[in-house]
Amino acid sequence: MPVDIVLDAMGSDKAPDPEIRGAILACRQLDVRVHLAGPEDLLRPKLREALAASAGGGFVVGSKKERLPVYIAQASEWISMEDKAAQAVRNKRDSSMRVGLKMVREGKAAGFVTAGNTGAAMATAKMVLGSLRGVDRPALATVLPTTAGTPCVLLDVGANVDTDPDNLLQFAVMGHMYAKNVLRVARPRVGLLSIGEEDSKGNTLTRDTLPLLRDLGERGILNFLGNVEGRDLYNGAADVVVCDGFVGNVALKTSEGIARLVNASLRESLKSTVTAQVGALLAQRAFKAFRKRLDYSEYGGAPLLGVRGVAIVGHGSSNERAIMNGIRVAAEYASADVNTAIENTLSTVTEQQPV
Repeated sequence: MPVDIVLDAMGSDKAPDPEIRGAILACRQLDVRVHLAGPEDLLRPKLREALAASAGGGFVVGSKKERLPVYIAQASEWISMEDKAAQAVRNKRDSSMRVGLKMVREGKAAGFVTAGNTGAAMATAKMVLGSLRGVDRPALATVLPTTAGTPCVLLDVGANVDTDPDNLLQFAVMGHMYAKNVLRVARPRVGLLSIGEEDSKGNTLTRDTLPLLRDLGERGILNFLGNVEGRDLYNGAADVVVCDGFVGNVALKTSEGIARLVNASLRESLKSTVTAQVGALLAQRAFKAFRKRLDYSEYGGAPLLGVRGVAIVGHGSSNERAIMNGIRVAAEYASADVNTAIENTLSTVTEQQPV
């Protein structure tokens, strides 16, 4: 049975072209139906053009050889990257984001994907979908590559700048459930991001959060490792790393900058001499695999964990492959029923919490 996913067709920096191409890719490779939220008079001709341009894949316009389940959900407005999130959410009541999230709330779609304004996406999702039972604040998660070849879920990466220990406890449970049910990690190892592994290290927030998470570990609710450091984000030591949104966003943006630096430096070095150029040609397959490993488009976007529905927020510069993977992640998230698992676990935590 195909999964219905609604896609904000007006979100990315180059919208709606990557969204339309990504929707076509998704419908060809995944068992999904994609609903493009945006102005129909703009999207329909572009959809026809994209389908015609992709005819080489066996599609013949007007024939029954391939009928792709791509639909349009009319929205007269959209929120740009330049819009102030709070103001846009209030004033643009028929935005592609709001229309798409309403479809999720009303059960017309299993999940929502956008590569648009992150602040507006989070605010709209919180307003339209609301929070899960037991969740005070939803958290934005991201999946990072590691040297061990396993993914690492980092949260929060920007939804909440100021948090308390109870928020971080909830983030830990949500990250654990996402890693277990979507990434298929049998027993996710959860760490608390700090400036040292010792219990005494860190600020007031991490020191107050540590005993709460350790208690969940002792009760078998989480596989809690204790404090982890920044280097552990990429060495495979943990499957889930928890922090507040300020720290997480800085870590994420720093990582993106380092990835670009490595790519640029490597490209420059490989062009420096004839010998280097020959070596680059011989190692082309290895460099392609290296770039793919660091490519954000392979991970599809950041799930907003803790809202009553499925919402995936992608990068503004997402290409069609990133959009397709965002749709894939949304479908996997919905099929795994992560939200029910989060609510049930948090309910158990609350019932058993020591006085």
